[in-house]
Amino acid sequence: MSYAEEREQNIARNRAILADLGINPLRPKCEPKENLRKKVAVKKRKSPLPESDVLEEPPKKASRIADDSNEQGGARRSSRLAGKTIDYKQEQDRGVPEPITFKRSQKLKVGQVKSKRTYDPHMYGHIPDVEVGTWWATREDCSNASVHGPWVSGIAPGPDGAYSIALSGGYDDDVDQGYAFTFTGSGGRDLKGTKTAPKNLRTAPQSSDQTFEDRNNAALQRSVDTQKPVRVIRGFKGKARSKYAPSEGYRYDGLYLVKKAWIEKGLNKGGFLVCKFAFVRMKGQEDIPVNDGGDDESDE
Repeated sequence: MSYAEEREQNIARNRAILADLGINPLRPKCEPKENLRKKVAVKKRKSPLPESDVLEEPPKKASRIADDSNEQGGARRSSRLAGKTIDYKQEQDRGVPEPITFKRSQKLKVGQVKSKRTYDPHMYGHIPDVEVGTWWATREDCSNASVHGPWVSGIAPGPDGAYSIALSGGYDDDVDQGYAFTFTGSGGRDLKGTKTAPKNLRTAPQSSDQTFEDRNNAALQRSVDTQKPVRVIRGFKGKARSKYAPSEGYRYDGLYLVKKAWIEKGLNKGGFLVCKFAFVRMKGQEDIPVNDGGDDESDE
């Protein structure tokens, strides 16, 4: 079976799983269109030069005043101090300087980020003051808003289930129908990279099975049991396959429940297993806007 055939087979299976969960009552009859953000034109700085082509001559430097008052071998005197009596021998107390080691200890370590958060992201449910539909330009901004803490990882694990996830592209056979979607777990990749691509990290091909022993996958599996709400942000990388992904940046699409967790053969050359999860959006939230470029998977 070719990659394309296997992908279509997996997608059909994922759609059937979502259909069994009954998401049609959640989807509005008329879906709102995405409001594209206008790009702000960068204003050019005006030239400080006059309109005339004739430039004024630059101001001449002040001539140095000769000081003949010093005796030969005495202290050198500045022209700006001419006529003033200065006691150069007077000791100035500038205080005891801090040790260099102390100054270095105050700097942020590699990987540390100075927090700009108002609220702790390690909570379930909505973050106060953050409305559904809020948009950010970067994952860092999402983290600072406490909606999804990790900058890179797609899952933020907690003791009673995941706090949040980032839905951004994902695996080729995942299905995003807006009000429900399938999501592939984490793990199974060699994060050390290879000799030729030492920094490929999470983009490395899958080289082992995913399991529910992985802390991120285990958290999502606990979400099925506890039914704790999970915050979901959608990223622009999913716009090619889903009309519900934003055209740019990242958007908070509200709270979802993880209704099912299972393991199946993944869409990879080695046939390694992956952890899969089915999410359904909670009722009573703002409708999700749609873009003009993604595929419509809702009625298929």
